[in-house]
Amino acid sequence: MASSVSPPSSRLARWREDHASQLSDLRRGLFRFARNRLSLLGLWIVVVMLGVAVTGSTWVPFPGDTLGDVHMDNRLQPPNATHWFGTDDAGRDVFTRVIVATRTSFQVGLIILGVAISIGVTLGAVAGYVGGTPNQIIMRLTDVMLTFPGIFLPMALAAALGRGMVPAMLALSVTWWPGYCRLVEAQMLKVREEDFVAGARAIGASQRRVIFRHILPNTLTAIVVKASMDFGFAVLALASLGFIGIGIQPPEPDWGSMIALGRRFMPGAWWISTFPGLFMFVMVLGFNLLGDGLRDLLDPNATVK
Repeated sequence: MASSVSPPSSRLARWREDHASQLSDLRRGLFRFARNRLSLLGLWIVVVMLGVAVTGSTWVPFPGDTLGDVHMDNRLQPPNATHWFGTDDAGRDVFTRVIVATRTSFQVGLIILGVAISIGVTLGAVAGYVGGTPNQIIMRLTDVMLTFPGIFLPMALAAALGRGMVPAMLALSVTWWPGYCRLVEAQMLKVREEDFVAGARAIGASQRRVIFRHILPNTLTAIVVKASMDFGFAVLALASLGFIGIGIQPPEPDWGSMIALGRRFMPGAWWISTFPGLFMFVMVLGFNLLGDGLRDLLDPNATVK
């Protein structure tokens, strides 16, 4: 008796036929992305930075300098063959600390955006789909949060919670969600009136299924693009808290606290602040360029440049 299970090749062909329009949009998006040199530069920067973050702690020359070691006989040495980025006021290798701080920045950035997106997307989906009183309550709360200057509220919360990485992450996470809430709410209001949503309701789909299976996937493009750009700014915000002394605390390396330390020795020991500042600048630039490219890649209505 012949098997009723379709061979993998036929299932793949059927899947390609069912998703022909999406695959066509993806091919056009990849073509636009490949044509944009700045987007490719951003991708290259992010990949290199990620590689440094993942592997850096295994090949840095002085790993003890991130754990509290001091070498007062080597303090304030300029860049040389042994210490590529020089040393700080405690004789610690600046190159080692900058590289390890890259990993910390990636980890904290991912956690901040993960928490912020979870809160913002959930509240925005409820506000946009349910409407009425829940929409009014959630969006007025969002408006209140957005009235505070970008870094003021995280500074106040971090100072209240105490110094350190965890309080800084919590402070930034709980103040970063309003942008995602407003974005998702606007997308939900637009998508919920589409025919495929009405069809899902007509066949008896639950509200949860309609939201998470039919509507939210159509808002992912906007969320991904915003997240790719926000990542760099989250790292910048974390460094800002470290710069004023309420973020990540020594001896754990952090770009912001390293820049603040180098301020005391400018312009003589310029390298203490310059190299962490350059790494932070390059990371923010890379994620912004990548975000522009992802917008072109994921937006089917974009024109080829």
